[in-house]
Amino acid sequence: MLSNKRIQELELVMEFEKVEECFKEVSSWIENVGRKGLKEMVNLDDSLEMLLQAQKQFREFDLVASEYCRRGQEALKKMDRWEDFSSVDIHAYKVKLQTYKDQLEEFCTQLDENRHRICETVRLYEFFDKVRQGICCRDEG
Repeated sequence: MLSNKRIQELELVMEFEKVEECFKEVSSWIENVGRKGLKEMVNLDDSLEMLLQAQKQFREFDLVASEYCRRGQEALKKMDRWEDFSSVDIHAYKVKLQTYKDQLEEFCTQLDENRHRICETVRLYEFFDKVRQGICCRDEG
């Protein structure tokens, strides 16, 4: 039984090394592109027109970012079996795995929050624009 468990652990390490390339690619994109893209969306412009332009740009960014999030989550699913093993030999791999998981979860959460914030801001600006138009039409009438 001990031998079988050790073989399973070695198989997991080999699987981790295959999946780690995906983790590295996703992690690199998040650090070098993703976080910068999210920071650009922090300050939204004051006009509806500019806000709609920012929303369009964010949607393009969101498509790519969501794909990286999906790929990272799929890679993490492949590593779900690690939870059952507590060997000292695989502890370093579990730490790396947790680091990737934390980074991915944080980025995906920020992406969702920005998506929601931009959508709500656009809705609010559209509402105010309709109110402003209604007031102008009423004053003209």
